Amino acid sequence: MTLAEGIRLTCLPSRKFKTGILSAQFITPLRRDTASLGALIPSVLRRGTTKSPGMGELARRLDTLYGARIDPAVRKIGERQCAGFVASFIDEAFTPGNEKLLEPVVDLISELLLDPATWHGRFQPAWFESEKANLMDAVRGMINDKREWAGYRLLSEMCRREPYGVPRLGDEKSVSRLGPVRTFRRYRDLLASGRMEWIYCGSAEPERVRDLLRSALIAMPRENMAALPSMARHRPRRQVREVTDHMDVTQGKLGMGFACAGDDVTAFKLFLNVREKLSLCYYASSIFHRQKRLMTVSSGIEFENYERTRDEILKQLKAVQDGKIEDWEFEAARSALLHAYASMGDAQSRLENFYLNQAVLDLNETPEELAENVKNITPERVQEAMSGVNLDTIYFLRDNENE
Repeated sequence: MTLAEGIRLTCLPSRKFKTGILSAQFITPLRRDTASLGALIPSVLRRGTTKSPGMGELARRLDTLYGARIDPAVRKIGERQCAGFVASFIDEAFTPGNEKLLEPVVDLISELLLDPATWHGRFQPAWFESEKANLMDAVRGMINDKREWAGYRLLSEMCRREPYGVPRLGDEKSVSRLGPVRTFRRYRDLLASGRMEWIYCGSAEPERVRDLLRSALIAMPRENMAALPSMARHRPRRQVREVTDHMDVTQGKLGMGFACAGDDVTAFKLFLNVREKLSLCYYASSIFHRQKRLMTVSSGIEFENYERTRDEILKQLKAVQDGKIEDWEFEAARSALLHAYASMGDAQSRLENFYLNQAVLDLNETPEELAENVKNITPERVQEAMSGVNLDTIYFLRDNENE
């Protein structure tokens, strides 16, 4: 439902959880020159408001709400950056005397968004520098998880000329250039023209949530609304790109990126569950990047097994393209997907993330509808979908010995 121009609300009524979740996210194009700005703003805003100028004051207010939490959140969905807050609090069905918590939580989030504590028309210098340092640490820390780092490097090379290759937090160079004036100006631009998505999951009636948010956001300036650019598919390479990085590692990380020509999303997802276990690997996993029609395969291997693992992955892809899918593995893959959709409603965080993805990508399928699609799929559809899959980029992270 629409709250104001460019501001939408998705309500997920439920009485099965003991907590409620309310998230507020600015949705902006993912760009290298603004990604770090978007990642920094929620953390600086979370430091204090005019009414509660400091984290101590904010913590005391949250304590009066039975230990509610409001945390900054930065996500990458397709070629969009989603930055804002996620609040978690006791659902009113479980508070003493059914005390209402939604109203004070909405008030506090709106304060964080609309009335931050400032200094001479900019963010508080000490808070800004502290959160900037934290962001730099987070960006630099990405390399510490070599599995995650290899996945980032694969996408950054595969989509090097596309927004999808930009990391959700930006990079060191961009963070180092951030200043309080420019960051505050970006924040004001988001208030005025940035698209917003609100997601609520809890026992409150949708009409009540809508009215509370409309009232809280009435002072939000909305002008010069900018339309989000469309997300383009990845343009496949004519020749496979191969990239090797050398680091002080004891296990190799092989990533392979594939361009997918078709549109049968369900068939692509099913393939990931059919062929992803290799005896050559410490681990093997696959991801289908729906909005870009890309598939990435990641594995941890011994350095000397690079060629064997690469060839085996391509061999398994070719087998599916030739229709060589055993009945038992097809049904096991179908069962795994159906279980994933069926269990989605067991965790509010998964529901919030799923419906935020749907809202950002302008999709409207429910988990139940997606499950029905899986039930109706056939091995022939999987074969047909995979016939349009081609290797695009190979990334290998290995030791320094042969650099």
